[in-house]
Amino acid sequence: MARKTPAINTGSMADISFLLLTFFLMVSSINSEQGIMRMLPQKSNNEDQPKEVDIKERNILKILVRSNGDILINGTTIIRNNEILSKLKDEAKLFFSNPQNLPNLPEKKEKQCGLLGTYNVSQGVVELTSDNGATFESYIMVQNELSKAINELRDELSFITYGKNFDKLDESLADERKSIMQAIPLNIKEKTE
Repeated sequence: MARKTPAINTGSMADISFLLLTFFLMVSSINSEQGIMRMLPQKSNNEDQPKEVDIKERNILKILVRSNGDILINGTTIIRNNEILSKLKDEAKLFFSNPQNLPNLPEKKEKQCGLLGTYNVSQGVVELTSDNGATFESYIMVQNELSKAINELRDELSFITYGKNFDKLDESLADERKSIMQAIPLNIKEKTE
């Protein structure tokens, strides 16, 4: 008669595997958050509604994201099918900084900016328009380039003033961060066609 091979009880192995799986699911994080960090306006009553502010033409940088992938700045096609997006960043950086105070770029207005004191703040506003058929990827790429331009300007001012890049100013330096953000605001007006 043939000898029976003893069976291995695997019931406890299933329990251990389940506990390990549960442990790794609880301690690991899945970072799937994507989005654009923007401050949304507070909800207000009709009487508190801000009135449309007239903005001088020189203070507006008009960017149009077209459905065919073209990106126009002030009516001139500069980017075709999402190539050379850094050109958009450079244009935005020049627009917001206006280093020579040129009459075709935004004017500057003296404002109190926290620890920086009085600072000449750009009055520039980006009017970002997208066609109904424009891709989300193109729109996000434009938003990213505008954010890069502002971040580079904030880094430059922060390094000159505090000896650190803007992103190195941590929570303990909240007043310094706030003053840099007041001196170099990100003003984007969005609409669709």
